[in-house]
Amino acid sequence: MDVNWLAVFLAALSAFVLGGLWYGPLFGKAWQGQMGLSDEQLKKGNMGLIFGGAFVLALLAAWFFAMFLGRDPGLGFATGVGFGSGLLWVSGTLGILYLFGRRPMKLWLIDAGYCTGQFTLFGAILGALG
Repeated sequence: MDVNWLAVFLAALSAFVLGGLWYGPLFGKAWQGQMGLSDEQLKKGNMGLIFGGAFVLALLAAWFFAMFLGRDPGLGFATGVGFGSGLLWVSGTLGILYLFGRRPMKLWLIDAGYCTGQFTLFGAILGALG
């Protein structure tokens, strides 16, 4: 299927911008506390693998979402579908996993909020740039 690769790239990039804000100044400390991670633990790890892998996964998600929406879906429709997909499909699935994993609701709210924002941005960018 024909997709706008610039829109897909920008949508994937938007996941990073949102993530930087969401898991940084907005909810970073709350997320860190809910995850039980210390500052030292966050500094450990292969940042190239973490950020590179996250970008590849965001790129794949944005590409498939573009395929799902089709070419030129329109801004309003695509944004609405992005919001619904993030809130109901992705966050709903996370909710099921978090319930069985006995993870805190506050953690689910943080992660589900990010997912909802991510797919809303995907829809808005893909809808605007078609």
